[in-house]
Amino acid sequence: MLSVLALALAPTFFVMLLGYCAGMTRHINNMRIAELNTVVMSYCLPASLFVATATSKWSELAAQWPILLSLTITMMGVFAVWYVYQRRVRRQNRSEAVLQALAVGQPNYAAAAFPVITALFGSTHLSTVAVGIAVGSLLPSPLTLALLELDKYRKGTTKLGGGSDPDGHGEGSTGLTTRVLKSALAKPIVVAPVMGMLVSLLGWRLPAFVDASLRQIGIAAGGMGLMVTGLVLSESKFRMTLNTTLGVGMSNVIQPLVTFIVCHSVKAPVEVTKLAVVMAALPSGFFGILFGNTYGRLSREANSTIIASTIFSAVTLAGTIRWTYSYGG
Repeated sequence: MLSVLALALAPTFFVMLLGYCAGMTRHINNMRIAELNTVVMSYCLPASLFVATATSKWSELAAQWPILLSLTITMMGVFAVWYVYQRRVRRQNRSEAVLQALAVGQPNYAAAAFPVITALFGSTHLSTVAVGIAVGSLLPSPLTLALLELDKYRKGTTKLGGGSDPDGHGEGSTGLTTRVLKSALAKPIVVAPVMGMLVSLLGWRLPAFVDASLRQIGIAAGGMGLMVTGLVLSESKFRMTLNTTLGVGMSNVIQPLVTFIVCHSVKAPVEVTKLAVVMAALPSGFFGILFGNTYGRLSREANSTIIASTIFSAVTLAGTIRWTYSYGG
């Protein structure tokens, strides 16, 4: 169990720390990392997401509907609850609330899922990772991008095209929503897994040279994402507030518990239940930091939540892994 835990968390900590130290020592200017962020968001991650979904057999993906259902309900449930809590109770602005919601609701499938699932269940279950990646990329990620886009548009910091004024004067709410959704859904990080699932559904096999070419850039997604995360974190202070603590509890404890309840309710097979719960127990992902950096929205609490979730997962993920050895006999 310790070797599995180390395999999951040590690389994550190491690469994030590498980026953090590079930013703190100014070996890399942590105030000017927009280009690195673009490389990750527009090239590395889309390539990785496309390959992960396109190379998975549709029959294998479809057979894991309990995992799809449980992760969808849990992820979007936690995301929605945390967003409403930030907006209604803590009176946070839209961007701050959605970045915190993504930090709490979306586990780190991009960097931590592959080593954990492979070590625990074997490489034959990597289609589970593809399911988790698809859920995260097609549900909370586009919603986060849309809300960030809407906030940016309404503040007049950019035009989404068409010649309308940046403040949205003269444009109805329906037109504005449509414009914002189109912009968010056109992002490579959203389009890539959709295209990959289409390839899987049609039963097409990627030519070997296409697969190899995309993997060449896609393999850098996890490492580059964590590196940029460390760089962003190096310019913000870590604070363990009550809100951060509650967020970690939601992410690391409540999310896997709800996932187990959903799987148990639909009478999912034991192994499928284990896979889903382990996926939900992974620490918070770095997408929120990358999205925030893309839109110039630094959320110190969301960033602190991601750090704290990763640290405390040494305990919570270890407990989940131990549970997998005993559940179902």
